[in-house]
Parts: sequence; C-alpha cells; structure tokens
Amino acid sequence: MKHKIGYNRLGRKTAHRKAMTRNMLTSFFRHERIKTTKAKALVVRRAAEKMITRSRVDSVHNRRMIARDIKDKAVLAKLFTDIAPRYLERPGGYTRILKLGPRHSDAAEMVILELVADEAVKKDTGKKKPSKKAASPVAAEAAPEKAEAPVAEEAHEEIQTDSPDAEAEAGEEKTEADSAE
Repeated sequence: MKHKIGYNRLGRKTAHRKAMTRNMLTSFFRHERIKTTKAKALVVRRAAEKMITRSRVDSVHNRRMIARDIKDKAVLAKLFTDIAPRYLERPGGYTRILKLGPRHSDAAEMVILELVADEAVKKDTGKKKPSKKAASPVAAEAAPEKAEAPVAEEAHEEIQTDSPDAEAEAGEEKTEADSAE
C-alpha cells in the first residue's frame, strides 16, 4: 500500500536525494530550462514553485530560507532580481513540463522542465498603439478622421487604375522604362 507517502524518494538515500535536488534547482534557475527524467522533474518542479513564490517578496528571511538549498550567490540573486519579478501577477504555475519520449538506454521517460514565459508581458511590449481607454477624447475624435481619409484615397486610386485607359498608360510607362535600360 502507498498510504501516507508524501514524496518520491527516487531510489536514493536522503543525503543523495537532497544534494541532487539542490544541484538540479541551481541548474534550473541558472539556465531556466533543464532536461531530465519525469520523476526528477516532478520533484524539482515542486521545490521550484515554492521557491519562486517565496522569492516574490524580497526579504532577508526569504533569501536565507532559499539560500539553504541554493548555494550559488549569483543564481540566488538572479532568482530574486530577474525571475521572481516576472511572476508578480501570476498566482502560480511558473513551470511547465514538456515530454520528449523514452531514453534509449533504459527507456526512462525524458522531459524538459522550463519556466513559463509570461505572455502578458510579451503582448504589452509588442503593442504600438495606445489602448482606447488610455487615449484622450480629443485624440479619439481625431483618430477616426485620419483613418478614413487614407482608405478613401486608396479606394479612389483603385477605381482610377481599373479603367482600361489607366492600364494602357501604365503599360506604356513600363515599356519606356524597359527601353531606357
């Protein structure tokens, strides 16, 4: 029976399992993506999610609690200054697991564990036009007039070029340009 088993021991002694998890967490936060087995990825994801949640509030206590597992000071600083601010608005689910298939040697299921990119930030930086709520009423009134004028001109130009005379004139201009070359 598997009652009251709170975590996967991964077939290792306690010291080995903790050391392996700490090393994988450090690599995960350094590279923001690691390739590993599914069982290890689930263990690392569980710890990483808790660390990112804790690192969203930068305090001495939180830094010391996370520094118990992440010994590299550069990675610790990256977690608090670079990674955690990306997820301030996100309530959870900072990581994703992508399945790769079985490993050739022992058929262990391989996965990629990576941080989820914040799509909302990417969409906001890609915008060139201000939102309608942010625009002033004066600008909103002027914007439709500017938008209508080029559309009307383009439609007018299309009507002129559709006539047979316009096509003949365009053909003559092309032949003159070709003969000049």
